[in-house]
Amino acid sequence: MSSFPTGVAVVTTLDTEGLPRGMTCNSVASVTLTPPTLLVSLRAGSATLEAVVAHGSFAVNLLHSGGQRTAELFAGPDPDRFSRVCWRRSPSGLPHLADAAFAVADCRVSGLLDVGDHTVVFGEVGAISHADGTPLLYGLRRFTAWPHQ
Repeated sequence: MSSFPTGVAVVTTLDTEGLPRGMTCNSVASVTLTPPTLLVSLRAGSATLEAVVAHGSFAVNLLHSGGQRTAELFAGPDPDRFSRVCWRRSPSGLPHLADAAFAVADCRVSGLLDVGDHTVVFGEVGAISHADGTPLLYGLRRFTAWPHQ
């Protein structure tokens, strides 16, 4: 699958102490239009998955072409990653990556499915914010941007 290009997202949420958690995810898909539902696939045992399940909600931050540094940061083990990026709380309280995302969907967990070493999390979309931006893509083990027309 490393040769298949995908968009790049960072899934964010809050843990039981109210601290932000997040991880890079390119396993994101639209599941249904009614109700609007997304799925994300998160590594089993990750702090982000544990926080998503405990909090019951998460945000899918779709990164723009300038978001590569953020994607790399949230793909690694840095426990202070949120201190190294600009983020803000959405009206629902979820962490949004203000400078790296061109679109964010706030989701309420509507289902979980354990598959191998990951858990597929289904989320019903409650709110969307969107700004101009060119999507960040990942494929062939490198980042690139959507080509301009």
